[in-house]
Amino acid sequence: MWFLLSFVASTVLAILAYAQARSFVTRRLRYVDAVQSAIAPWIAGAAVAVICLPIVAFLPLVGVGTALTLGVAVGAGVAAGAREVKHKLPAGY
Repeated sequence: MWFLLSFVASTVLAILAYAQARSFVTRRLRYVDAVQSAIAPWIAGAAVAVICLPIVAFLPLVGVGTALTLGVAVGAGVAAGAREVKHKLPAGY
């Protein structure tokens, strides 16, 4: 029972993190050139994972896997948002 609850909590957090990261990159970082680099999703994902590691250490239902999953989700969201912005640009850019 506890495993199922922690899995659902992890999955919901990962989906929300992906959606928020993609939306933030698409809306707010549209004109930032650094987001278009190949290293930006790795940096964002690593930063989120490192920030979440001490937080999830104190929560009962989630653990290190959740922090790593959030990092992967944010990195994927940043990559998807950057790709979406790149496809929306005019042909000359």
